[in-house]
Parts: sequence; C-alpha cells; structure tokens
Amino acid sequence: MINENVDKFVILIAVLCSFSVAFTSNALSVALPSIAVDFGISNITQNWVVNIYLLVIAACSVPAGKLCGKYGLNRTMQFGLLIYIVGAVLSLLSVDIVTLFVSRILHGIGSSILFVNVMAIITAEIPRSVRGRAIGFNITGVYLGLTLAPTISGVIVENFSWRSIFIVTLPLIVVSIVLLYHMDREWFVDRDKSIDVAGSVLFMISVMILMYAFTILNTGIGVILCVVSFAMLLVFAYYELNVDNPVYDVSLFRNSRYSSSNIASFISYFATFVVTYILNYHFQYIKGLSPQSTGMILIVTPLLMAVISPFSGRLSDKIDPQILAATGMTLVSIALGMLSFIDANTPTNYIIVAMLLQGLGFGIFSSPNTNIIMSSVPAKDIPIASASISTVRTVGQSFSLGLLTLIFALVMGNVTIEASNYPALVTSSQITMTISTVLCVFAIALSLIGIKLNKSE
Repeated sequence: MINENVDKFVILIAVLCSFSVAFTSNALSVALPSIAVDFGISNITQNWVVNIYLLVIAACSVPAGKLCGKYGLNRTMQFGLLIYIVGAVLSLLSVDIVTLFVSRILHGIGSSILFVNVMAIITAEIPRSVRGRAIGFNITGVYLGLTLAPTISGVIVENFSWRSIFIVTLPLIVVSIVLLYHMDREWFVDRDKSIDVAGSVLFMISVMILMYAFTILNTGIGVILCVVSFAMLLVFAYYELNVDNPVYDVSLFRNSRYSSSNIASFISYFATFVVTYILNYHFQYIKGLSPQSTGMILIVTPLLMAVISPFSGRLSDKIDPQILAATGMTLVSIALGMLSFIDANTPTNYIIVAMLLQGLGFGIFSSPNTNIIMSSVPAKDIPIASASISTVRTVGQSFSLGLLTLIFALVMGNVTIEASNYPALVTSSQITMTISTVLCVFAIALSLIGIKLNKSE
C-alpha cells in the first residue's frame, strides 16, 4: 500500500513532521511567563528557553543535510525522530532551568534532522511540475503547527502544566516512524563521498558564537565575539570553496535566485518571528489576559498563513514566485509598521487587523520563496538547499528573538518582568517592531532585485 502511493505518504510524513517542529518552536511562547515563575528566571533567561532550541537547529542543519544525503534520507529521518522523542520526554521531566536547556538541545538536534529531511525528500521524490504544490502542503503543516501552538499551549498551561506541552506532538512522531519504517524506499545523495568534518565543526561553532554574541551585543564581549564569529565564517567560506567535498557548497550563492531568496528568507524570519513573543508579553503582562485567552488571539496570524500557503505554492508553479514574494513582504511590512505603535491603550481590534495583514502577507511570501530556493539548484545539491532553508529560517528566528533579548538588556536590564517595569516592556516592544519593519523593507528590495537579475540571466 505504502509503496504504491509513495508520493502521498511522503507528503503526509512531511506535513506531520513539519507540524511537529513548528509546534515545538512556538508552543512555549505562551508558557514562558509560567516557566519563569516555576524556575524563578529573568526576562532574558526565559527568552533563551526558546532561543537555545533555535540555535541548535541553525548550527546542526547544514552538517545534518550532508549526513542525511550520504546515509539515506529515510534511515536518518527515523533516527532524528527518535532523538526528537528523547528530547521531548526529558523536557517534560525537567527539574530546573539547566536540565530544561539540556533537553531543549536534544530536541533541537532531532528537529534539525527532521526539517532537513522533509524538504530533501519532497524535492527528491516529487516531480518539479507539481513540487510547488507539495511544498505548499508542507508549509501548511508548518503554519498549522504555528497556528495551533499558542492556542493548545494556552489551554494546557491554564488547565494542566506547561510540561504537558511536550506530549502533544509525540503521537504524530510515532506515526511518522511507522510510515517510514514500512516504506520500501530510500534516497541517497553523494553516498560515496566523505563528510567534511572540519567544515562542519567550523560552521557549527561560528553560527553558535554569532547567535549568542548578537544577544549580548550591548557588552564588550558581545562585540568581540561578533567580530570573531564573522571572521570564522569568512574562513569557513574560503575553506569550503577550496575543499573537494564541502559540507556547504558556498558557490551556490553565485545563483542570483538562490542567494536573493535565501537572504530574503533570513530577513523575513528575523523581522517577524519575534511578533508572537511581543504580543504574548503584551497580552499576558500589559493586558492581564490568561494564557488561554492569549493563545486564542495569537492563532490569527498563523491560521491565515496556513490557509494561504497552499494557494500561493500552487500559484508559484505558474507565475514568477519572486513577484509573489515581494507582494507578500509588502503586506508584512505594513503590518509590522502598525504594531510598532502598540501600547497599553491600543485596542485589541487594531492588533488583530495587523495580525491578519501579517498572516496574509507571509502566507503569500513563504511557499513561493521556498520553491525558488529548492528549484534553483541541481539534484545533487537538494540536501544542502534543504539544509539552507532550515538554517536560514532558524538563524533568522533566533536573531529575531535575540533582537528582543538585546533590546530588553538595553532598555529593561536583566530583571524579572513585573508591574513596575511594564512601561519599559512597552518601549522595548515598540523599538523592536520598528527595527523589524525596516528589515521587511530590505526583504522586499531583495525580492525585487531577484526579479530583475532573473530577467537579465
């Protein structure tokens, strides 16, 4: 049965895994105030509950792309699913913030393998003529995870415990393992080539240092680490251009569609991921809403993304996807511009309108932009392109939350969030949203540049 309908089951597995990873990345947003109370942590530390998970995915995705391509996408995906389960169970059982961080690291390793494999398997198995539609379904899985995460988490936190959040995706992961195990199909890329261990280690260390340095850029050590990490990334790029079997083929960025779309993707996630956390803090702290009520409101943006993504993915098979990407980011920039003015007196309806615009815009942007990246490389580079999407996405998300952490440090300091510093919290949110709006304008420009370069090629 499975072997006769491989395409359908590949898409099903992709949706289940993408949902799970997206849910995991966003589920703790509503729970952060409760975790802060249970473990007695500050505003900056509670951001790191999410950020450490994103950091691990960003650092591991590129090496995971090569490993998965060499040893088989099916086999390594099953391995990643098992690691994901271990990370979830240990997170559930965490007794303090240190054990929670360790558990989130394992969770991140498993998630990086899943995300890389999902896109690689889709691209390897699904014909190019309908690939945009398949990617659209996959992106829908991502946005369904993002959509349901705050709502389900809000209900769980209010009626049970934030620990129960880690149970939600486990049945989906088990189903994915069973389907993969019974699927008599394996996909290999560069099976006979060696793994670039030195490049992998250099990349992982560089990315982790850079992402950490960004969150403490207000300090001298943060500036030093940032310079060091940039220097290491330059060494990495030079090394990869001169090694026989690079862990990341840097030369892919000579392709204007590939490079402009990757950079636009990074900036888009950098600009938008933080919105959920800013609004969560706004509703729970400033407005005094419960986790459940907050989760019900936060469903608006990702729900619209989930609805729009399949249509924009299908449309990207017919017209220039970069036109769609530029259009989508224009709507997102308007939404974030609106949110840069929110304060304690802002009506909830005003915020919901901005959230609707953001959801519509990002839904139009994401699937076409992903289709550009995956369709602009030869078959042998599919795993690396998939890893690039994962890395760009999670680095952007981590930088986004890191931006809020940095603004917190500059405006509020390392403090427990309480009524006395609510005005500083509002100011931090406004500054962060203003910077995010400017970033969106850069993403629009990159998409337009990509259109121009594509016409000249």
